[in-house]
Amino acid sequence: QGQLIESGGGWVQAGGSLRLTCAASGHTSSTLAMGWFRQAPGKEREFVAAISWSGKDTYYAEPVKGRFTISRENGENTVYLQMNGLKPEDTAVYYCAADVVVIPKMSEMRHYDYWGQGTQVTVSS
Repeated sequence: QGQLIESGGGWVQAGGSLRLTCAASGHTSSTLAMGWFRQAPGKEREFVAAISWSGKDTYYAEPVKGRFTISRENGENTVYLQMNGLKPEDTAVYYCAADVVVIPKMSEMRHYDYWGQGTQVTVSS
């Protein structure tokens, strides 16, 4: 049974930076697309960023474009989310997700079966 372990959340002032890490283990597939989603209090979970298994294709939600960068080690099922220029509206629980997902569908939650436990990111104004 595959697992996803997230780390790197925390508290930061507006304008600051955080780096989230997600490590996948126990998965039989080596072609996992990986993504980050977030859920703020009282809101639905939403897409943040995703990266293809090769690392060549990345997608970002509009609110984070230019501020967040998703990356992964070559051939590894470890993904990073570098978050710069954080804003109070970025405050949420951030979830890592992984599965064999075709590139055009990587932003859609319903295509991911594997999820991490979530890590809290709090940005104060």
